[in-house]
Amino acid sequence: MYLTFAWRYFKAKKSTNAINIIAWITVGAIALATACQILVLSVFNGFEGLVKSLYGAFYTDLKVIPARGKTFLLTAEQISRLKGTAGVEGIAMIAEEKALLQNKEQEDMQTTVYLKGVDENYVHVTNVAAKTIQGKFETGTAETPTLVVGYGIQNAVAVNVGEGLDASTLTIILPKKGKVNVSDPMGSLSEGNAVASGVFSIQQEFDNKYAITNIAFVKQQMGFALDEYSACEIKLKPAVEIATVQQQLQRMLGPGYTVQTKFQQNQSLYSTMRMEKWFIYAVFTLILVVSAFTMISALTMLVLEKQKDIGILQSMGASRAIILKIFLSEGLLLGTIGVASGILFALLVCLLQDKFHLLKLKGGSFLIDYFPVKLDISDFIMVASTAAAIAFIASWFPARKASRQEIELR
Repeated sequence: MYLTFAWRYFKAKKSTNAINIIAWITVGAIALATACQILVLSVFNGFEGLVKSLYGAFYTDLKVIPARGKTFLLTAEQISRLKGTAGVEGIAMIAEEKALLQNKEQEDMQTTVYLKGVDENYVHVTNVAAKTIQGKFETGTAETPTLVVGYGIQNAVAVNVGEGLDASTLTIILPKKGKVNVSDPMGSLSEGNAVASGVFSIQQEFDNKYAITNIAFVKQQMGFALDEYSACEIKLKPAVEIATVQQQLQRMLGPGYTVQTKFQQNQSLYSTMRMEKWFIYAVFTLILVVSAFTMISALTMLVLEKQKDIGILQSMGASRAIILKIFLSEGLLLGTIGVASGILFALLVCLLQDKFHLLKLKGGSFLIDYFPVKLDISDFIMVASTAAAIAFIASWFPARKASRQEIELR
């Protein structure tokens, strides 16, 4: 019944055209704010998904690091137990340290890198090898090490991987494990050579930072013990509950080790993206709040327009609660039409953008040349719920005023 009254009031011709105009402005403002909110959130989801996929190529589902210090001891028996844990698909042992990388033929070409020594399982637990754009992903042996570098490092050190020219020989200077000898500081460093074998490109943060070789070479250069490592990277089987496996591994290893999820390995990144999304949501919610003022104006003028109708309804026995619900329904109707229109428009734009890439990114420096979009049902629910709540609050005051109007028939 209430919606019937609301619909008739909405479509009926008013004595003053301004009421109709303000009502349609209200619907348009809510539709525009809703559409913008969903569009921006969908674009943000698209970029977020892209960034996560790039980081996911480098970081594994779980990573074991020392609770204190830079290294830990992990025996062959412990490694075997890790591999046998339910849900674990594969593990790779890592020895990592900051190093100076220098082109042996051009000694002025040098840069600081994070040298990552990996075992033969590394290509199976990460997707780094699939991101090789030049040469091959080969790390060599302790005696004949080869090096795979990020694209940014290749440019910084003038690395050639043997495509038409001889592969570059790179000098790697690493700190040895233990305290620095003040009387002989150079004795605390080790120097070795490796031949460039490949170049990978994932994301600027990794491309400018990492160089990858075999773990035996790094452990030999740094003086690691047989069972000493910097980290253990773990890939889980599909559809496995990550938190459950994390807790199981943490209990198995004990307090001397820390087991991190992919989120914990990049906590600052994920936290920043989450904060940005909530900030975007808050900004567009303010736009919805502003559009609610036009709804208050439209309903207030409608109450003045329908004073005689209100009096008739009251004389026929309609209670204040019924009058209140009629005008609340009117406000919710305006909000619903606006939200539905905005959602449909945003959905159409997102589908067209996803298929035809209509809106392009300028500059040409990003991995893709268009704005990515990703529709998330939770965004639609959140935006629609917020708009409905704002419409209800905005409708309450004019509806309450209408319900308290005294009977006045002429």
